[in-house]
Amino acid sequence: MLYKYYLELLKADLFKQKYQAYLNTSLIKRLKGISYLCGMDYASKDVYDFKEKITRFDHTVSGASLVNYLNGTKEEVISFLCHDAGTPCFSHVIDYMNKDYEKQESTEEDLALLLKQDHHFLNLLQRDKITVSQILNFKQYSLIDNDRPKLCVDRLDGIILNGISWSQTLTKESIRAILSSLAIYINEDGEKEIGFTNEQIARLVVKENNIIARYCESKEDLFMMELLASITKYAIQQEYLFYHELYILSEESLLSRLKEIPDPFLHQRLMLFANIKRKDIPYVLHPPVKKRTLNPLVLGQRLN
Repeated sequence: MLYKYYLELLKADLFKQKYQAYLNTSLIKRLKGISYLCGMDYASKDVYDFKEKITRFDHTVSGASLVNYLNGTKEEVISFLCHDAGTPCFSHVIDYMNKDYEKQESTEEDLALLLKQDHHFLNLLQRDKITVSQILNFKQYSLIDNDRPKLCVDRLDGIILNGISWSQTLTKESIRAILSSLAIYINEDGEKEIGFTNEQIARLVVKENNIIARYCESKEDLFMMELLASITKYAIQQEYLFYHELYILSEESLLSRLKEIPDPFLHQRLMLFANIKRKDIPYVLHPPVKKRTLNPLVLGQRLN
């Protein structure tokens, strides 16, 4: 399994030993029930044929391990640990439901409330003499998150995870080459930014990024994301589901509940989501979605 190999390269076992208490909090463990690929693990296998199942918890572990691998500070590591803690079931599908197609950040505002409800996590922060403000706004750390076309840990880890599971275009050799070529530079805005020591590897990462961008802008993905968004919205409108439960339930338990509801329309939509053939997906007009541009640093200078 490539994900496991990726963790080995990151020396994730050492990271886990150091931060296991945080990983055991309810805030973080909940992410084991949230898929990294927006609930599409449960969609038609004719449309999505993922090689490995990746969860938001997996992304949290590998991303935080990458921060640690790059000698990030404890504040940066812990900030990454909780950066996805506000992710609801189906992830960016809920941004689609909220009509937030371009930024896909409509659900991030719930992180503060979820964090403050986890007393175990708060006690760990107090033990480590770290304030909530130091880790809550992860965008304050350019190593973790920055604006495109720059590169950051969240973005790079996402490219690798998608290359492992969705596009299946990465290999052990390419993952190892990517990690071996990483370096931290100060960019033109005076921020810390991940870059590469090797132009060939930088272009490989850009190529992988562009593959995923095409997938996310394809008629198939747009249709399936909107379909699951419409199913979720309908379930909330009918009070089969309450919005706050998106932050409590696992995706599997949520879908199991919906399948048991004797509503013919809902059942038909769920069957379509699970069984539609790629050839039957129509082209529909869709608002612009997030632009996944990337122009990384090579030896401190922009690639293009």
